[in-house]
Amino acid sequence: MAEVCIFCEIVRGKQPASIVWEDELVLALIDPRQFHAGHTLVMPRRHLGDVRELDYTTGAALMALVACVTRAVATTFPNQGLSLWHSIGPAADQEVPHLHIHVHPRQIGDDLLRIYPSVATSPDRQTLDRYAALLRALSAKIRSKPNQRSSGRAMCRVPDLFLCPARPMLGNRIAPL
Repeated sequence: MAEVCIFCEIVRGKQPASIVWEDELVLALIDPRQFHAGHTLVMPRRHLGDVRELDYTTGAALMALVACVTRAVATTFPNQGLSLWHSIGPAADQEVPHLHIHVHPRQIGDDLLRIYPSVATSPDRQTLDRYAALLRALSAKIRSKPNQRSSGRAMCRVPDLFLCPARPMLGNRIAPL
């Protein structure tokens, strides 16, 4: 039996969530675990395992909402910086296999998300250029293929959270525009 995706359950209204924003493509909600107040998750409504499955239209809506939520979190909650992250797979500690981006307020010395367990190497320029060439070649192939997952809808523009008109709540959900 397939495991139920908690984020899909939230999208369907089957699980409670503190919704910050939602529209036909994306939503943002307060993470129930708050290492620092304001930790917010931004995700597509459609189930996508990770960013590699993302179509351009949903990706544009997702990043627009990430930018809006990041501005709102930075302005609303105490922080000395912010971290944005998306994990893919067990080695990256992905806990829910539904694409989501964390927007997390940070404080100096909080030890949240230590990037390297030890000093990272600094390869020479030739090695770095070789890595870039490999990725450029593959990226060109990927971008030249028609987007299989595209919904065909026009680009969704997510308004700035500070400029959004007040909308009534439906239970814990924001009423559609």
